[in-house]
Amino acid sequence: MEITDVKIRKIMSDGRLRAVVSVTIDDMLAVHDIKVVQGDERLFVAMPSRKDENGVFRDIVHPIAASSRKLFEETILEAYEKQLLILEAEEKENSEEAE
Repeated sequence: MEITDVKIRKIMSDGRLRAVVSVTIDDMLAVHDIKVVQGDERLFVAMPSRKDENGVFRDIVHPIAASSRKLFEETILEAYEKQLLILEAEEKENSEEAE
């Protein structure tokens, strides 16, 4: 399995939710609504979920093996960090132009 694309759909700064992400696997399967969440100690990735009839949230899609989960988390968090750096650079450039 290869993660062939990661799209950061939305970045937030309020609350614990930091980003909503879509991932493409092997240029064949897209998984949307993956969340980057600020935990108590670190950022983590939450797979798409839906509330069942008992009010419990259940993952719709999720990695089975720990190695797959690690691949998803590392790849997604790396893309998120890169996007933050790009946004920081753009903000700095815009503020310098405004002066």
